[in-house]
Amino acid sequence: MSLEQEIIDKLTQVLNPTHLQVINESHNHNVPVNSETHFKVIITSDSFEGKRLLSRHRLVNEALSEAFNKGLHALSIHTFSTNEWNDEMQVPNSPDCKG
Repeated sequence: MSLEQEIIDKLTQVLNPTHLQVINESHNHNVPVNSETHFKVIITSDSFEGKRLLSRHRLVNEALSEAFNKGLHALSIHTFSTNEWNDEMQVPNSPDCKG
């Protein structure tokens, strides 16, 4: 199973998201082709309701602790409660890191 799929499965299991995007951004970095090291996660969950940003990020990082042990190097996290999210949300692009 790919690391991307493991991330999707784990976040779905732990946080029961109403919206989830997992984007492999490794190609924007100085890593070998087909790497799975850099990801962006956009996630909406009732689990985030009433929580501050740091607490939300902790929930995501804790859920993905095994993925970090398997080679996940960088994670851009964008969290929203279900009440905050709408389909018009604009999440900023990650910067290119290719040297």
